[in-house]
Amino acid sequence: MLGRVGTVLEMIKVQHSLFALPWAFVAAFYAARGMPDWKKMGWILLAMVAARSAAMAFNRAVDARIDAENPRTKMRAIPAGKLTPLFTLAFAVVMVGLLVFAAAMLNPLCLKLCPVALVVTLGYSFTKRFTALCHFVLGLSLAAAPIGAWLAVDPDRAREPLPYLLGAAVMFWIAGADILYACEDFEFDRVRRLHSVPAAIGIRPALLVSILCHVVAVGALVAVGILGRLGPFFHGAVAAIALLLVYEHAIVKPGDLRRVNLAFFHVNAVVSGVILAGALLDLFARR
Repeated sequence: MLGRVGTVLEMIKVQHSLFALPWAFVAAFYAARGMPDWKKMGWILLAMVAARSAAMAFNRAVDARIDAENPRTKMRAIPAGKLTPLFTLAFAVVMVGLLVFAAAMLNPLCLKLCPVALVVTLGYSFTKRFTALCHFVLGLSLAAAPIGAWLAVDPDRAREPLPYLLGAAVMFWIAGADILYACEDFEFDRVRRLHSVPAAIGIRPALLVSILCHVVAVGALVAVGILGRLGPFFHGAVAAIALLLVYEHAIVKPGDLRRVNLAFFHVNAVVSGVILAGALLDLFARR
């Protein structure tokens, strides 16, 4: 049993929770105007990891047949026979239970909104079957991280624009990155009649859409800094993120997709770390 759980965690790349987790912490810090209660941060951490783990495990189970046909993914745990879809779905159910429990421990509003988050994060797995906007649904599911963390810390300030601007930044950042990633499956998606931006309009135009998404994401972060009257550390982090995204697009070209994984996994992990560092330095500088 422990071995199979370990295989699930490896399959869903649980370490990649760091994509959205720093954004949740940024929102929590600004909602608290400093360091939130450690217990609350612990429940936010549990909710984040559980939500992503549930979504990824559910996705792998739902897409098992598609993954088995795709040369890029046929060695994933389920197609390779290391796990069964049933066991993977059971793991996802346990993670959903942990998410609901963590939300209940945070506050009634988080618990009330939990079903909405689950519909988006689990529903994403079906979107590639009928819409090229699937990348934006994935972005929306990760956008719930900063919004949910803000509401977890201070639900009375739910109408302030900052968490939703942070959410918009995450949504377009992830959508742009996922469009890049989907370029690897351009031919397979067209043959299998799966939907993605590259499959719909071609690789070169898709890369332009990805760039546009990242321009919007950086614009949302600039708006966060201006409306929140944040300091030079935050704005410096936004500038660094803009440069990282420029680099990301510079290394992925229509005729050369060999560095898509570097762009998607490594560069975007650095983006998350930069925004967290900028926010922490900004908050400490105010004290």
